[in-house]
Amino acid sequence: MSDPNPYAGDPHAWGPPQKPVNPPTVADGQAYGYPAYGYPQATPDPAAQPGYDYQAGPPMLPGQGYPGPQGMMPMGGGPVLSFGDITVTNDSVVTPSGTMPLKGAVWTATDMSRTEEKIPTVGIVLAIVFAVFCLIGLLFLLMKEKRTTGFIQITVTSAGRHHSTMIPALGPETFQMVMAQINTARSMSV
Repeated sequence: MSDPNPYAGDPHAWGPPQKPVNPPTVADGQAYGYPAYGYPQATPDPAAQPGYDYQAGPPMLPGQGYPGPQGMMPMGGGPVLSFGDITVTNDSVVTPSGTMPLKGAVWTATDMSRTEEKIPTVGIVLAIVFAVFCLIGLLFLLMKEKRTTGFIQITVTSAGRHHSTMIPALGPETFQMVMAQINTARSMSV
């Protein structure tokens, strides 16, 4: 407790002593095309500044403003297909482990789901209750309930990279829907 306080000189200075920071020097108070923060800057002449004119709109390039050919997809555009965390664009496959080229990609799908069929508890109770009155109650045993559990595994391999994802199976038709999308991705990979 007998050591002097090293920070007693300036009550607002915390931490170890630091070198003074010099602000960046930029011509005309501009930083990356935007006015520097601080005191208000003089408004530059809009005719001398290249850029966007709010009355005239953006500068036009030759051929700009006319609709392009119909039916053409932009290269590298937005997502075309998506399988869990795998996204397919026009020229690449985007996964959490990195982007792979779409051309030459190998797609596989494995059905790891199962569909169980059982008699629900309500059917068994009704069969017992109505079996006492007449044998018609045995028809309640014909009630069936289907339940699908499990996942569908999708794997893509391209350019030495490999990624796999799991999609939950919501019904017996889920694998057919995923295979239709996989076949679309396979046709785009050729």
